[in-house]
Amino acid sequence: MAEPRASLAQHLLWRLEALAFDLFVGLIRLLPVDTASDFGGWLVKTLGPLTSTQRVVERNLELVFPNLPADQRARLIADQWESLGRFFVEHPILDRIINDPSRVEIVGAERLAEIAAGAGPVVFISGHFSNMEVMSAVIVNSGVKCQITYRAANNPYIEKRFRKSRWRYGVRDFAPKGEEGARDIIKAMARGESVALMNDQKFNGGIAAPFFGHLAHTAPGPSKFALRFGAPLQPMSVQRTKGARFRVVVHEPIHLADTGDRSVDLETAVRRVNAFMEERIRERPHEWWWVHKRWPNEIYKKARAAA
Repeated sequence: MAEPRASLAQHLLWRLEALAFDLFVGLIRLLPVDTASDFGGWLVKTLGPLTSTQRVVERNLELVFPNLPADQRARLIADQWESLGRFFVEHPILDRIINDPSRVEIVGAERLAEIAAGAGPVVFISGHFSNMEVMSAVIVNSGVKCQITYRAANNPYIEKRFRKSRWRYGVRDFAPKGEEGARDIIKAMARGESVALMNDQKFNGGIAAPFFGHLAHTAPGPSKFALRFGAPLQPMSVQRTKGARFRVVVHEPIHLADTGDRSVDLETAVRRVNAFMEERIRERPHEWWWVHKRWPNEIYKKARAAA
């Protein structure tokens, strides 16, 4: 079924949004990299707590760290807003970050070299840690042929700008989320190419697996692709070392058991994915995106009732 065509008024609104976006990007690109990153961190750290999303952050932290002292909780909330703000402002200047070798350290680069040399395909997985776009750039610039999955912007004019921005730092192959993207991924892996997916957000209809002691619906897609093609899951994470400087970590691959019972194998795989994400978040909680509702609504309701 074809999607309904947008009205002229909608296109006009989209174009105005794109114009505002261009002005913002133009101003940011006039600034030195660290100045821009610092500005983004300060801005969102200041404005974020004034939004309704602040309550989402607070509820998530109540679920994950219920015994965290009030002063540490307040510091963590402020730090995660700053990290988020830095990410948003760094996106338009990521080509300048990637093209400066002093700004990106890679731990486990030899593993990427192996994959690029033919030890693939693999299914890269990661979460919304720090500036996750740095990971995409590191993967493709290491020589790995990889489809990067993404959620397209609602505004098609801004979406074109996002794609152009990603081209500047080497990301060429995209697989949009959804059925079309799944077909592209299957075709790519059949050609021997790798794929990269975020696997840490709520996925309605996904597999319910433990995540910080609460069942969380998790997308089984990455594990399905890995099992279908006999490929390992290749976890990665990115850490902010200071300002707009990063450490990208290529972790040990996760080799999935294929027992012939696909439902059991998928549930086991998703549990291992959640365990990896949980470990990374515990290590550096201020760098994860606490702004999305990760758990089912009933989990939040029970937590509020028990408070």
